Amino acid sequence: MSIVDESARGSSRSPGISYQELLDTDTHAVPDELRVESPRHFGSADISAQRYTSRTWHEKEVQHVWSRAWQFACREEHIPDVGDYVVYDIVRHSFVIVRTAPDTIKAYWNSCLHRGRQLKDFDGHCEGEIRCPFHGFAWDLDGKFKRAPADWDFPTLATRADAGDFQLPEARVATWQGFVFINPDLDAPHFADWVGEGLGHFDRWDLASRYVEAHVAKVIECNWKISQEAFCEAYHADTTHPVTAKYLGNPNSQVDVWDNCSRVITPAGTASPSLWYDVDPDEMMRAMMDTRVDEETPFEIPDGDSCRRVAASAARDRWRPIVGDLADLWSDSEMIDNFDYTIFPNFHPWGSFNRIVYRFRPNGDDHRTSIMEVFLLSPFAGDRPPPAPVHWLGPDESFTDAPELGMIGKIFNQDLANMAKVQQGLESSKKGAVTLSDYMESKVRWLHHKLDAWISLGEASGSLDSEVAVEL
Repeated sequence: MSIVDESARGSSRSPGISYQELLDTDTHAVPDELRVESPRHFGSADISAQRYTSRTWHEKEVQHVWSRAWQFACREEHIPDVGDYVVYDIVRHSFVIVRTAPDTIKAYWNSCLHRGRQLKDFDGHCEGEIRCPFHGFAWDLDGKFKRAPADWDFPTLATRADAGDFQLPEARVATWQGFVFINPDLDAPHFADWVGEGLGHFDRWDLASRYVEAHVAKVIECNWKISQEAFCEAYHADTTHPVTAKYLGNPNSQVDVWDNCSRVITPAGTASPSLWYDVDPDEMMRAMMDTRVDEETPFEIPDGDSCRRVAASAARDRWRPIVGDLADLWSDSEMIDNFDYTIFPNFHPWGSFNRIVYRFRPNGDDHRTSIMEVFLLSPFAGDRPPPAPVHWLGPDESFTDAPELGMIGKIFNQDLANMAKVQQGLESSKKGAVTLSDYMESKVRWLHHKLDAWISLGEASGSLDSEVAVEL
């Protein structure tokens, strides 16, 4: 799937008011980060259903994506003290991310060099050493071999340790905006160079100064791309989330694609142009605030004013006690619009005061199930609160069983109703393919464009296992 000349894209945008036109009505200065546009056209070809259903395709992703790409493992606040560690699992691999010094974080392959037992089973703290619970082999926090019980029975161990070949194998580590990323590929480019354009926008929003207010995870009965793609476009929202059509301009969303970063911006305080009736500002505000029929409208909208401006003003009042002057410096758009960025392959930080961060990954080595995680990353005043522990939802639980998510839990449940059904539909599809729109779903096309590029590069280098090299 190659990039096609932009002039070939044609008129794919909604005939309604564009996001950039809405910015012109902003009561505050709009930053350059929101004025930039970067549309890409990836053609109109269908996507094979086997990308979601085939074990062969999964093996290609394991070898050429998950073993080589930068991926979000944890937040720095999850390991604030020397000796704190978290376990990060991706497909068949496991890593221990540990703070080895006040300003140093390392990631080790989670496997003892003696008999291979996982060094750590769960997140925690180790005092001065990493010790295997099987036989007691131990390493210093910096990965250097420390000791083994009955070491007299390992006559070559001291020599090997002195030579450095009994050091815990490492993965690459990078930090950005309070997030910790790892890459199993020691030859991978530096994180900042790899991501390129788009991620610099977050310098304005400073996610490092947020804390994890909530962390909810659930196993989803579908391939990781299906769960991720449900959050890569707003085209579905008018049907899947019909109430949002009253206050979100879903088809007016702006889609921007760079190299390893993309985004969808969806404007709030404006009704979807897909609606066949007009929505008055009061009804729009009630839908936006999830107001019950027996409740008064939370904010009065004066005659001649707009829901968009009043909602932005209310958001400023909400955030001002916490963020101070920023509430009056940032634009209306930054107060209420949705900015869903995606860093390839599976990391979704939202911009501005949107607190949402998503992570999607395969559920272990099962290509037909995935793990969806939602973090709420919130500003705070005073001392940093401790990060919320992960709340794992069981098979019979839904996102509304996580009250910490608030009203967005209901939105996620509507998405949840689609995901497994998409997997089941693709498994039995006679057509055997997915048809995507050119513009509104171009972020989904971008994801497959990137997968194609990574897998093709890996296969060209001759690194593909023979049993995986099966023609799809």
